[in-house]
Amino acid sequence: MMVLLALLLMSASVFLGERKESSIIVVTFPSGIQLEAEVADTPEKLLFGLAFRDTLPPNGGMLYIFEQNGLHRITTREYRFPIDILWIDEGHHVVHMLEYAEPCSKDPCPFFGPPPEPARYVIQAESGFIQKAKVAKEDELKYTLRM
Repeated sequence: MMVLLALLLMSASVFLGERKESSIIVVTFPSGIQLEAEVADTPEKLLFGLAFRDTLPPNGGMLYIFEQNGLHRITTREYRFPIDILWIDEGHHVVHMLEYAEPCSKDPCPFFGPPPEPARYVIQAESGFIQKAKVAKEDELKYTLRM
């Protein structure tokens, strides 16, 4: 277990040291609130997500794009702040949400999900975002690529 943790931390330091500019997708919620979401679409970004970060920018988050629909589970291993999690289907509708997923720094870390229905995307935002944006199940989200 210690070897696995050491490899994970070494991989994280290499990944974080070489972090390149990510694409930003502006996600607009029915309430009009917008979230500027960094795109997680590579194996490294899907693995680490928001781990090792101290904060998020205001109205910032992460949009996980999975290769296919599925019952994706999320962990907050090595996160430093609580998050809200939204599972989104291929039609961009909210299928499941979880408020205040606590960060985890010690094993065993819990997994959140899976959603009751398959999801293609997961959005992570700072805790409190779901209430702030008045998100409801089945809300349709609009995505715009920020140039």
